[in-house]
Parts: sequence; C-alpha cells; structure tokens
Amino acid sequence: MNLFNRKQLPPPAYRPPLEAAEIIQLFGQLTLHQQAALIRLISRNLIIKTGDEDYMGYEFDYNVDGAMIAATPAQEEQD
Repeated sequence: MNLFNRKQLPPPAYRPPLEAAEIIQLFGQLTLHQQAALIRLISRNLIIKTGDEDYMGYEFDYNVDGAMIAATPAQEEQD
C-alpha cells in the first residue's frame, strides 16, 4: 500500500466539459432546495428582460414554494 501514489485529477480548466445530458441528469437528481441554491449561484450571470426593463438575477430571492422555485424581488436589508 503506497500512500503517496495517489492519482491526481487535472485542474478543472483542463478537464473536458460535461455534456448537456450529464448536466440535465445531475440537475434532475437534486432536491428543489439544492436547485434553488444553484440558481442563486448563477443569478449573477442572469439578465431578465421584460418589455422595457432589464433586471439582474441577483436582484431576486429564489426560494422553494411548494413544488416550485419562486423568484421574488429581493428586499433590501435595513441596519
């Protein structure tokens, strides 16, 4: 048994990207709370366009509401 002969994974930038089917399968296995957490993470790269107005994804709170994820305008914290 050699403790120092471990297989090292290359950095993420050098690994081949996951295929779309793998991402969909992974997302489908997550709970709604885990999916909402992922949406919060990607929301900084999201623009929601409605008519004349554009909203940034981080301007919303994403919470589980029954069997759906609800996006509601974020409330500003008051000190």
